[in-house]
Amino acid sequence: MTRKHHHFKGAEVSCCVKYFLFGFNIIFWLLGAAFLAIGLWAWAEKGVLSNLSSITDLGGFDPVWLFIVVGGVMFVLGFAGCIGALRENTFLLKFFSVFLGLIFFLELTAGILAFVFKDWIKDQLNFFINNNVKAYRDDIDLQNLIDFAQEYWSCCGAHGPDDWNLNIYFNCTDKNPSRERCGVPFSCCVKDPAEDVINTQCGYDVRLQGELNRQKYIYTKGCVGQFEKWLQDNLIIVAGIFVGIALLQIFGICLAQNLVSDVKAVKANW
Repeated sequence: MTRKHHHFKGAEVSCCVKYFLFGFNIIFWLLGAAFLAIGLWAWAEKGVLSNLSSITDLGGFDPVWLFIVVGGVMFVLGFAGCIGALRENTFLLKFFSVFLGLIFFLELTAGILAFVFKDWIKDQLNFFINNNVKAYRDDIDLQNLIDFAQEYWSCCGAHGPDDWNLNIYFNCTDKNPSRERCGVPFSCCVKDPAEDVINTQCGYDVRLQGELNRQKYIYTKGCVGQFEKWLQDNLIIVAGIFVGIALLQIFGICLAQNLVSDVKAVKANW
């Protein structure tokens, strides 16, 4: 009897692992729910939920997709990890480990491919930006994203201000009746520190001027080049963030597998 008792005592579920995994995942779960709620609220405000066919109508990228996809993944992972740890459910814990491992593998593959096929990635980024330049006025969230990127990286268009010829409101064709003809969005404008209020008309007719005159009023560098420069300048920080995320994922997988082993060991002694 004593031998059996000691054997059972040797196989226990670690409370530290169990509740640490639970606490970590409940935060993850709540963040995922918040992201999903923000995404669904944004779609409701834009009338997408009442007309689901409009999801495919936008020619460019809808930033709300980031909240929906990231929030959905976080919610599912957080749920599996949280309930799996609390209920000591090996199926949910294994699902959590496999799903997290798959995400880690995809991130690793994407990183390697991005390093190997730099030129192709650059071309795709150029295509992506220009595609969204065309749809600039089609979606307020996309518009805000482009404006933020151009202001943050002090750039204009994918390769330069003339990329705005792709947009029906900013192109320089004679048939364009828009007041913004041959202009650029205000986010391309060089900011005047003395101005408290943003002049949203600062980019009007600016592309009718010569290259040298443009530089006084707008950013003339493209966002692809500026993003590359920013990436090189902040390579250590960016690499540190990715390594940190990877370590968290590996740590989560190890905790889940450790808990699965504990649960199986306890069940084996029943």
